[in-house]
Amino acid sequence: MADKALVVVRHIILLLCFWLPAVRRKKVERWLRGREEFRKLQRSDWVLMSWGKSGRTWLRVMLSRAYQLKGGLNPSELLDFDNLKQLDSRLPAVFFTHNNYLRDYTGDPHSKRHFRGKRIVLLVRDPRDVAVSQFFQWQFRMRPNKKFINGYPPHGADIDIWDFVLDKEVGVPRIVDYFNGWAQAIPELKDILIVRYEDMRSDPGDVLGKIMAFTGTQLKAEQLQEAVDFAAYDNMKKMEQDKFFKGSGARVKPGDKDNPQSFKVRKAKVGGYRDHFTDEQCAQLDQMVAQLDPLFGYGGGQP
Repeated sequence: MADKALVVVRHIILLLCFWLPAVRRKKVERWLRGREEFRKLQRSDWVLMSWGKSGRTWLRVMLSRAYQLKGGLNPSELLDFDNLKQLDSRLPAVFFTHNNYLRDYTGDPHSKRHFRGKRIVLLVRDPRDVAVSQFFQWQFRMRPNKKFINGYPPHGADIDIWDFVLDKEVGVPRIVDYFNGWAQAIPELKDILIVRYEDMRSDPGDVLGKIMAFTGTQLKAEQLQEAVDFAAYDNMKKMEQDKFFKGSGARVKPGDKDNPQSFKVRKAKVGGYRDHFTDEQCAQLDQMVAQLDPLFGYGGGQP
């Protein structure tokens, strides 16, 4: 069954489930979304794993341009699983996931065994910056149903940024647990490349080159540089404003073009969480991040 057909089936089933209790509808929808993701996982050439707001869209745009240059494709073709592979068979099908709904489909919320045999690029970012960025995503971009099925504070909830980042389900504690779970899974899965957002900010060309080498696509140095330049912050902001990428839905479009906080490309600042909290609050967040596996290189108050 084609991917689009599975999505249509999901919508039909959810319409039929409209009268079910909310908790039951949520369980059904997460399982159906997990089934769609599992099918993509099986067909993928490699996996890009991340927690939301870790710089995945920026990396997706760099990857898109790199593959477009490899295949001589239109720059407005944003990488979306196997769309570029359909245009050039040399290009990979890349599965972008947070390992969210997959857990509901497999029935095991903690195991990563369904990723065995796949090359995985694990994109990480300082949990403090992630949680702050996720707050603005929740506040200005996230649809009410996505908030519901993913356990975020409900639409319209009166919650400030500090309470949000402390939330055990969506804030820093949950992000730390998520990263630690992946650190524990590395010996089992083995074929994992860890990529830090902060390293992408300092040398995006080097990181992109490592990803390309790890996932098996050869590019010239000038192609890597063009991909980096294409995905530069100012150009990303302009492309989002102009709705440059065709067929990307809301992925690279502002929630409200007159509200800079609603843009997908917002600040891209390393350590920007400090702008929102007192020294005492930052110290409390530092203590939380100190529980993170040292493998990722965060802690001590520094990204």
